[in-house]
Amino acid sequence: APRDEPIRFNRARRKVYVYRFRHNGLKPFSRSAWGARAEVYDWDNLHAEACSIYGAMGSGGLIETVTLAVLEPGTYKVIDRFHFAHELQQGEMYWAMAQLFMQQGPQALPLFPRPPRDWNNEKIRFNLARR
Repeated sequence: APRDEPIRFNRARRKVYVYRFRHNGLKPFSRSAWGARAEVYDWDNLHAEACSIYGAMGSGGLIETVTLAVLEPGTYKVIDRFHFAHELQQGEMYWAMAQLFMQQGPQALPLFPRPPRDWNNEKIRFNLARR
C-alpha cells in the first residue's frame, strides 16, 4: 500500500487527486492487477464527514474517523467516499489546513518545527534493507 501521501491537492486547477492502491491476490505477478490508480475530483464537490462506529476492540470499541465525500454537483448525492484521518481532532486539523491551502495558498500554512518526513530524501546508503 502507499506509504506517504495518497491525497494531493492542486490549488491552481482546484482538483484533488486520490491515489488508490489496488491489488489482486490471485495474480501476484501481473502488472495490471497491482499498483496505484489516480482518481481526480473537483474541490468544490468535496465535503468532510465525521463518523463514529462501535467495533469489537479491547479498549472500548469506539472508532472515530473522518472521511471525505464526493457529491454530485448541485445535489447532496454521494458519489464516492475515501478515508481522510483516523481521529476527529486530527481530521479537523487536516481539513482546516486543506481549506486554508486551497483558499489562500501555501504561504498561509503554519510553519512546522519538525517538517513531515520526505521519503525521497531519506539517507538509505547505509541501510541495505532499504536500498
